[in-house]
Amino acid sequence: MSYLDMSSGQVVAQAPASERTAFLRRTYLHVAGAIAVFAALESYFISSGIAASFMGVLSTSGMSWFLVLAAFMGISYVADKWARSEVSPQMQYAGLGLFVVAEAIIFMPMLYIASTYAPDVIPQAGVATVALVAGLTFTAFSTKKDFSFLAPALAIGGMVALGLIVASMIFGFSLGLVFAGAMILLTAGSILYTTSNMIHHYHTGQHVAASLSLFASVGMMFYYLVFFFMNLSGD
Repeated sequence: MSYLDMSSGQVVAQAPASERTAFLRRTYLHVAGAIAVFAALESYFISSGIAASFMGVLSTSGMSWFLVLAAFMGISYVADKWARSEVSPQMQYAGLGLFVVAEAIIFMPMLYIASTYAPDVIPQAGVATVALVAGLTFTAFSTKKDFSFLAPALAIGGMVALGLIVASMIFGFSLGLVFAGAMILLTAGSILYTTSNMIHHYHTGQHVAASLSLFASVGMMFYYLVFFFMNLSGD
């Protein structure tokens, strides 16, 4: 979730209709571009053998995945900070690009396994993600409600989820369908929260930061739908 700098610009909800439309168009075009780059990177990683090599590195030590997860969290923080930078547009785009690459890397093991053992799961998860995001976006725009009250629940849910993920790495237990379903609900709340914030709290010049935040939520929805369908199919 992007930090919102309230010191400059005009809140989208209070801007003229033409500026609101332009902001939303720029934001969703940037999200679409980020998804296209992400898909291209994943395709390259898997087809080139990089993903297989990465899986080999992760299997050499139980600490490897901890290091990858910690690096991703640190890079995500830096990328988000750059994306909301007022220094230059180049810095903002560097933040968005950095985050897309980092997300492609951390998603690589899951998508490599899915593409190898259950390739049908990936398009299924993609279609389900589009449908759910469309429904949540319609809800946010049609109700015009400020869903910022979801922030505490999302923060607590995120910490609980991270704790379970770390515990599963340490103690070696599997996170199954129930966990995947709970994470899908959590990411649905995150998409609703982010979309609402775009309208009620972001400024008209923050389309890059908004697109990063929305891309992150959509990406996590896709990730856990892949995880859910893989568990459902028994792979």
